[in-house]
Amino acid sequence: MRNNSFHDIAHSFFSTRIFIASLFSFSFLLLMGCNDRVPLNAEKLEDYLPLQKGKYITYRVDSTVFTQYGRQTEIHSYLVKCQIDSSFLDNVGRTSFKVLRLLRDTLATTPWKNAGSFYVSPGSTQLEWVEDNLRQVKLKLPISTQNSWKGNLYLTTNPLNPPYDFSNDDNIQDWDYTYTGPAGNFQFRDQRYSEVITVSQIDKSFNVPITLPNSYAFKNFAVDKFAKGIGLIYKEWECWEYQPNTGGSGGPYKIGFGIRQWMVDHN
Repeated sequence: MRNNSFHDIAHSFFSTRIFIASLFSFSFLLLMGCNDRVPLNAEKLEDYLPLQKGKYITYRVDSTVFTQYGRQTEIHSYLVKCQIDSSFLDNVGRTSFKVLRLLRDTLATTPWKNAGSFYVSPGSTQLEWVEDNLRQVKLKLPISTQNSWKGNLYLTTNPLNPPYDFSNDDNIQDWDYTYTGPAGNFQFRDQRYSEVITVSQIDKSFNVPITLPNSYAFKNFAVDKFAKGIGLIYKEWECWEYQPNTGGSGGPYKIGFGIRQWMVDHN
């Protein structure tokens, strides 16, 4: 009888432990399942690109151009103001915003001159930016380093030709846009910003810097930075190729462009 009682007690003890362990495992799996449905980041797209009529941001722009049939490199600098002018419904019923582009010299001695416009279409999960007939998905939820998307999927084949007849944009639809890290501080020249997210679009090159002058070279680099409560504060896009032209006259040449712009004022 004493052995049977001990056996019953032991059986009851181990059964209870198994039950508790099973309950714990079930609860853990349930919790993990719930976590899978929770967004990685609860921030909203409009946190990083406020869109209200009258809002503007002024940038300093340094534009790299290749002149003399691509044999000379020049930097053209100017100020550009991007100001939200109005809102409208696009062809799929989304509220979109028309943004005016105004230019003047870097010393601000001349009046602003109209340089066209572009528009921005925010959606529930992504933000589309259409400028110079290029539709790009600039931001996409969730704002997380685990998120990657094809930001150029709406672009046509070789969308930069004309005016640039090169191979840099051959696979532009396959560029993977990614957030490079959580929001943090960013400083450029005398400007310092906080709560900045960085979107890397592409970073590929060959023979750069050009150490083999008789060999082909190219560079594709594009990045955007958005500050919370302000909008786009920094942009860099370098897209060019180098042809050694060893069998032709006139020597090597480059074709493409470079843009670096950073915010100097906003309201």
